[in-house]
Amino acid sequence: MATPAAAESRAAALGAVSAKWLAAGLSTAPADRAAAREAVRLAYRSAGLPEPRHIVWFASPLAGARAAALLTGRRDLPGAAPDPADEAVAADLRAQGCPPVIGSAGPSMRNAVRTAPWAAARSEAHDLLGPDGWAALWSACGAEVWRLVNDRIATPLRNHLRGELPVHARAVLLDAVGGQHDAGWLAAFDAAFPQPAAAPAAAQPAPGPDFTAGPVGVAWAATAAGAADAVLHAVQPLAGLAGVARSASWWWPYANVAILTDRPDALHRDNIGRLHAADAPALHFSDGYALHAWRGMPIPSDLVHRLAHLTHQEIAAERNAELRRVMLEHFGYERYLREAGARKVSQDECGILWRLHFNDDEPLTMVEVVNSTPEPDGTSRVYWLRVPPDTTSARAGVAWTFGLTEAEYRPLIET
Repeated sequence: MATPAAAESRAAALGAVSAKWLAAGLSTAPADRAAAREAVRLAYRSAGLPEPRHIVWFASPLAGARAAALLTGRRDLPGAAPDPADEAVAADLRAQGCPPVIGSAGPSMRNAVRTAPWAAARSEAHDLLGPDGWAALWSACGAEVWRLVNDRIATPLRNHLRGELPVHARAVLLDAVGGQHDAGWLAAFDAAFPQPAAAPAAAQPAPGPDFTAGPVGVAWAATAAGAADAVLHAVQPLAGLAGVARSASWWWPYANVAILTDRPDALHRDNIGRLHAADAPALHFSDGYALHAWRGMPIPSDLVHRLAHLTHQEIAAERNAELRRVMLEHFGYERYLREAGARKVSQDECGILWRLHFNDDEPLTMVEVVNSTPEPDGTSRVYWLRVPPDTTSARAGVAWTFGLTEAEYRPLIET
């Protein structure tokens, strides 16, 4: 059993690995294109593939996806009018020495470059650590990075891309590798397969970007002395993927060409990591491609400009319930209830219950609560709590926020 000091050291090491990869996943720094190119070549070599004939760059995943659609023959439908955006992508390919010939990319290498090495490394880690050990490692090092990077950023970006691309071009999203957005699982493998401080010279990885920053000792501590070669065999193919992830956003590996994209130049999140910005894109790339979001929900770009000048009539006229919620949060519930003429339903010692009806949605029902503890200046702060539309009293509404019924809610001390 590990000593408390050893356990503390292990937790600190895992935390450092997690923090390193979270920073990579959220980075908006300019790409190190030279390092990323070498990492791509290493990824192909590690998969037993010839290096791609062309490595090209685009400023955003949208432009990269359009390039992938063009080079794989999924650019447009027969007889469709030329798309100016595709023409710009074709010009960019020519400028980089890659002829924009439809179908010239060759087959996707995603499985060989990304999926197979990932599966092999996971299998090796699972065998070394056991089901419980792998689950504990993922929980300690990968899960939070995955949640903040993949769930909170990559998934909304993918959904937004699907809406921006022509229907026939969306299939190229299946060929993409996440780059920096693969940070969650890279963090877990980084912790599971650290390079030992004194590995035998014959077992050293091939030249290229290092996968780890230093030994954490999870898998190595569980590995017999003769198993070093097996561990290196599992982790070495990940070095190229990790190198790309440290310097680029999404990328597309094909037999003849690798299409890389720059990281965003701006990223705005709320206090729990969701994409969020009130007056600017929450995610922005240098070519102008952007995603606007409010507390994690993508919103139309024109709504961002309208938020500062909203009226309660505009909010009431909005037919999309999710967008109406965004507008309400920005406008302020108290102001909206006041200006839109909400009806006071009841008042008791817990507060005032207000209700406002919509023509096409459930009523907006809120409890106005006055904090019983005065502020330093002697004033009392007012809170607004949204409660179920069928709430009949302020007490019932406050009780609901604690998961209690009105009869069960009997606070001894109010704070």
